[in-house]
Amino acid sequence: MAGAPDPLAGLDPDQLAAVTAPRGPVCVLAGAGTGKTRTIVSRIGHLIHAGHVSAGQVLAVTFTARAAGEMRTRLRALDIHAAQARTFHAAALRQLRYFWPRVVGGEQWELIDGKLRLVGQVANKLGIGTERETLRDLASEIEWAKASLIAPADYPAAVARFRRETPAPAEKVAEVYTGYEALKNRAHQLDFDDLLLHTAAALEEHSAVAEEFRDRYRCFVVDEYQDVTPLQQRVLDAWLGRRDDLTVVGDANQTIYSFAGASARPLLDFTRRFPEATVVRLERDYRSTPEVVSLANRVISAARDRPAGSRLRLIGQRKPGPDPVFVEYDDEPGEATAVAGRIKDLIDQGVALSEIAVLFRINAQSEVYEQALTELGIPYLVRGGERFFNRQEIRQATATLRTAAVQSPTGELPKLVRSLLEPLGLTADPPSGGAARERWESLLALVELAEELAATVADADLARYVHELDLRAQAQHPPTVEGVTLASLHSAKGLEWDAVFLVGLVDGTLPIQHADGNEAQIEEERRLLYVGVTRAREHLSLTWALARAEGGKRYRRRSRFLYGLIPENHPTARVAASATRRRDRGMPMIRHCRVCGDELAGTMAFKLGRCETCPVDLDHGLLERLRQWRLERSKALRVPVYVIFTDATLLAIAEQRPADRAALVSISGVGAVKLDKFGQEVLSLVANATRSSGM
Repeated sequence: MAGAPDPLAGLDPDQLAAVTAPRGPVCVLAGAGTGKTRTIVSRIGHLIHAGHVSAGQVLAVTFTARAAGEMRTRLRALDIHAAQARTFHAAALRQLRYFWPRVVGGEQWELIDGKLRLVGQVANKLGIGTERETLRDLASEIEWAKASLIAPADYPAAVARFRRETPAPAEKVAEVYTGYEALKNRAHQLDFDDLLLHTAAALEEHSAVAEEFRDRYRCFVVDEYQDVTPLQQRVLDAWLGRRDDLTVVGDANQTIYSFAGASARPLLDFTRRFPEATVVRLERDYRSTPEVVSLANRVISAARDRPAGSRLRLIGQRKPGPDPVFVEYDDEPGEATAVAGRIKDLIDQGVALSEIAVLFRINAQSEVYEQALTELGIPYLVRGGERFFNRQEIRQATATLRTAAVQSPTGELPKLVRSLLEPLGLTADPPSGGAARERWESLLALVELAEELAATVADADLARYVHELDLRAQAQHPPTVEGVTLASLHSAKGLEWDAVFLVGLVDGTLPIQHADGNEAQIEEERRLLYVGVTRAREHLSLTWALARAEGGKRYRRRSRFLYGLIPENHPTARVAASATRRRDRGMPMIRHCRVCGDELAGTMAFKLGRCETCPVDLDHGLLERLRQWRLERSKALRVPVYVIFTDATLLAIAEQRPADRAALVSISGVGAVKLDKFGQEVLSLVANATRSSGM
């Protein structure tokens, strides 16, 4: 391979030790941001270039198609083309198709792309609920059982042993599991779990198949080894046979998928299985600033009963940056408004939209951030989930509310909305977890929107509420090519951004409520926070709100994981509901009323730039002309008036009467996009009003 790039070039001493370790069992304990993918690829390149193995004899496996694709790209950059880099399932599918004629014979069984249809048939026959969320939770239980090598008959005892919450009585879930397997097998179909089960069985039970496979593949590499399930470990053992040419790379501190059967135990026990294994620790963090790295270390060092293999301490390699910011808000709308404002600041400073992320624990938290970003004209992408108003339960709920509104029902709006949503799954107490809990959280968010509307619009009825939902749904369709990422902490794993906002950090959300009482689950929630912190390269913000709805009762408390990270008397431990864009070393400062000078409190006060009770010189004529202009522009653009400017923004313009672009853009709700699109028209209206009044 003359002329090929040197796989050893540019490696630090620890990476070099991992790459050049002797052929045989190697365990690389790689912290976040320490260059593990580069190390894996360089090791494969070194083994091939040194003649220890041919490229076609290498099989590298990881857990996502994206990660496998990145590995293949880097291997090609080293002029290595024959080595295989695939997910566990993709590798198993390829092998099973090849060996099927000898192992099973006849036509290959059909691979189904989801369990819901068959699970639904079985559940219906057994008299179990067939709502989509219930079926999703049942399918997840079957996946967990198969990944954990648990047969249907053993399922009830296993869930009791693991103290696992189930979507139905364990015996009923076992019946669904049994019926699902029977139905699938009769139809000669396979699911994705079967790919692994059948591949392992083929190698375990057919010596000729195992011999041919092991003659082809001699060297194995497993990325993200802390996420391996018992089923995947069984496949890996079948691949290896009695050989030990295996390199595993992982970080027990990033084990966040135990609910799906993943376990860090094989990683932590690697040297027990292979006493002669080479162990290398990668702790130099090239991703994040020392400030972010320091916080990450403090988050994970508070974990209980940490095994030796998880005690990595990251060492930041980048130049210093801004300190992580901690801010407490009165309510979630205020939190979202302030976060959106800070994002606008970063964009104005030159940070790319695609380099900013807002991360939360549950998908239902996204709506208030979708709304706040939309108000500022900031495009966003929802990763790993649908936009709030596109979710099936929200579409169903909106249809129910719209039908009810036709009959003009009377009563207090929030109570009315809650009563209409109860049959759809909004029970008095939240479900313990899974898809049913996500549905419940989404429906509860609709009740909170009703509470917000009732508090701000006098005599708001159900028809007015449905209209508000329609406006929000229409407004929240920003461009999807380039935008701020909104994502759950789970879906953010493996990604990184220049700026990360970790939001909604309250007990009951992080850690999630149903983890209480289970120490193992609480520690997994802590690792989720650690994963979130380590996604940030430079800017990191951690925020929480004491109330859900604007002006609501402040009954919540910050996440227990934050104690010890920020002192109680820290200046950013508690601020009023919103923050100004003025900065001191990159940190938001408290915004004050432009009339009385007091600290502002509440989302509306932040938008107006003054206390809601302070007297103000409002130009009513200008406000009416602004509203008329907005209506005409909305008709011309065929969008809701809400998309042009909100009522609060128009009110602030009519009060402050900005004379230039700088004054206009300082008003909440006027972002760079809206300034370019509507700024000159608005300033002309203000100037005409000023001249006509003789001011």
